Amino acid sequence: MIELFFAPTPNGWKLTIFLEEAELPFRITPVFFADGGQFAPEFLAHSPNNRMPALVDHAPADGGPPLSLFESGAMLHYLARKTGRFLPSDPRGEARVMQWLMWQMAGFGPMLGQHGHFALYAAEKHPYAIQRYRTEAERLYGVLDRQLAATGAHVAGDDYSIADMAIFPWAMTHKAQGFTLDDWPAVKRWYAELRARPALQRGLSAGKEIFAEKREMDDAARARFFGLKPA
Repeated sequence: MIELFFAPTPNGWKLTIFLEEAELPFRITPVFFADGGQFAPEFLAHSPNNRMPALVDHAPADGGPPLSLFESGAMLHYLARKTGRFLPSDPRGEARVMQWLMWQMAGFGPMLGQHGHFALYAAEKHPYAIQRYRTEAERLYGVLDRQLAATGAHVAGDDYSIADMAIFPWAMTHKAQGFTLDDWPAVKRWYAELRARPALQRGLSAGKEIFAEKREMDDAARARFFGLKPA
């Protein structure tokens, strides 16, 4: 059984999307930001960087004790290798997927996160910071658009992979961040195709009932999580 320490954020949705797509049994242990759950000892035992999500495989393939993982990209790679799904078995194919997974981890996610922070959640608006991260986000959307236009299919080639699963939840933020996918037609095509996948939709809905009452991702909760004054 896979235990996922989860909150409904782009990095959390990467894992619920994979787990639903792979039909891998899992249970959610919620992390409530407003209650400081990301700093709780039971969470830090699995995620020493106090960032969500974290994963515990209670039945690893080697038959050993439960395996804890942090960093969403590492979790996706581990689960793909465990299940033999959504990651090519040949070295070249795996490398193509992994470079785009690392692109998301190092660039697309962090830069969109910074733009969202300064443009949407910071108590004080700093035009330089907002423009700096908006420009970089637009550049990265352009990189993604050119890649998707070249493949005509998915991010790393013909097949749907963990790279697509990692990038999609961050692309979901485009409207809130003031971007339109009309500017990137290949991204718009890819986004619509993935959004229609039933398993992906289930991944986005996972745990919704747990968080419905507390509404953990409202503006006040985000402000507390990032150490800001509510706007």
